[in-house]
Amino acid sequence: MNLKVANKAGPREWIGLAVIALPCMIYAMDLTVLNLAVPHLSAALAPTSAQMLWIVDIYGFVLAGSLITMGTLGDRIGRRKLLLIGALCFGMASVLAAFSTSAPMLIATRALLGLAGATLAPSTLSLIRNMFLDEQERSVAIGVWIASFSIGGTIGPLVGGALLEHFWWGSVFLVSVPVMAMLLLLGPWLLPEYRDEAAGRLDLLSALQSLLAVLGVIYGLKRWAEGGAGPLASGAVVAGVLLGIAFVRRQRRLSDPLIDLQLFGRPTFRAALTINTLGFFVAFACFLLVSQYLQLVLGLSPLQAGLWTVPSGLAFAIGSTIAPRWVRVMPAGRIVACGLLTASVGFAVMARAGRGDGPLLLVSAYTLLSLGLSFVFTLSVDLMVGAAPPERAGAAAAIQETSSELGGALGIAMLGSMTVAVYRMTLGQAAPDGLPAHILEAARADLNSAVLAAVGLPAGQGQALREASRQAFETAFQVCANVSAGVALGAAILAALMLRSPTRPPDAMATPSPSAEPPGHAAAPSAASPCAPSNP
Repeated sequence: MNLKVANKAGPREWIGLAVIALPCMIYAMDLTVLNLAVPHLSAALAPTSAQMLWIVDIYGFVLAGSLITMGTLGDRIGRRKLLLIGALCFGMASVLAAFSTSAPMLIATRALLGLAGATLAPSTLSLIRNMFLDEQERSVAIGVWIASFSIGGTIGPLVGGALLEHFWWGSVFLVSVPVMAMLLLLGPWLLPEYRDEAAGRLDLLSALQSLLAVLGVIYGLKRWAEGGAGPLASGAVVAGVLLGIAFVRRQRRLSDPLIDLQLFGRPTFRAALTINTLGFFVAFACFLLVSQYLQLVLGLSPLQAGLWTVPSGLAFAIGSTIAPRWVRVMPAGRIVACGLLTASVGFAVMARAGRGDGPLLLVSAYTLLSLGLSFVFTLSVDLMVGAAPPERAGAAAAIQETSSELGGALGIAMLGSMTVAVYRMTLGQAAPDGLPAHILEAARADLNSAVLAAVGLPAGQGQALREASRQAFETAFQVCANVSAGVALGAAILAALMLRSPTRPPDAMATPSPSAEPPGHAAAPSAASPCAPSNP
């Protein structure tokens, strides 16, 4: 049989890709859909301010902290098995969250959702690594995988808004239940099982160290973005970094580490990881600020703002699917650099958008930078997964997801804090005279607080405060966009220098082995290749 034909995926693999893309879409939806339900669940459960923060944040905290452990666990017990266990737990936790009767119960169920969600991305990406042996087909599959997250983030607010208009707040959690049920029904039939037969036991101390390290850094950066570098935020970051150092030192001593540190010694993997982190650094803060700009500066409703962000989501999805085609004729590093350059232009145009332009210029720039970043994320993921040995695909996928979370959190903390600082300074200079001290202090917290503070003022003074606060936010937004344009441009130069590679990276799966048979073909485990599939 022709070797190239033997590596080609069949209908079963492509249908399986569609099945595993759906939970990824739900994964992204759950990161955004709760924001719309906050007013409704506040009225129903009456949480304290601290409880509300944990309701919103606990999902992302636990998810980020569990990615490394779950990715490595999938390599050990089987990636399909872990995915199905995670799907079952995610569906059950979604039902519990929907019918929560108190704030502590909702916090607990959101934590369970984060733990279950941490199994989805690494398991699905590592399965793609083994289902699609052909390099070009794997690139296309990863593009579809990336696009599913974009689609989930785009339709999440729309689906959530529609549900909240007709049902109670808990309905936003039930969207995932039929998707997870379908995965449980079709997964055992369509998805092959892969595991590292040579893997040892899971080191529980390493798992705990990785969880606490990532949790500490993510928590501290988020609190830093919200309230400045106070003792609690700084202490959490320092503790997380120290635990991370202890984690790395332990991995070097273990004969079977939780994370194979040799992955970081691979130039392609290391370069793609760096570029991926920088991409999420500039993306997250901007994505958060665009939503606020549309609603609080331009005065759009949440539904209108959601509709205006659809073009950017579509551009991201389209870019994720066409980027793999361009790799056939152009080196991946060059495409990544061009994507970052495109994003830099998008940020620069965004910095020139003003209220007089309405949403059109802002959304056009947002769409352009989303298109550029889609190339960056799709190909950096492909390069990382392709550079990792197949038996370590789950760990590589977990590292990629963790770098995305850390890059995004760092971007929100640094760029978000800079935006807040510029907003406060500008408002302090432009605020109308005669404002009570407590009103001015409340208005300087953020734009939403300024709009609320203006309600109790005389008509003229209130209007002046709203105008000054919107102008201050617009100025801060433009500064953030300009800085993001500079960071993206620097990352483009870095990508051009670091990703000087052939059109495709060297691939350990270029030659099929007994451990890399297409699904549905029996294969005996090979000592030379420990990643042996078992038939569904």
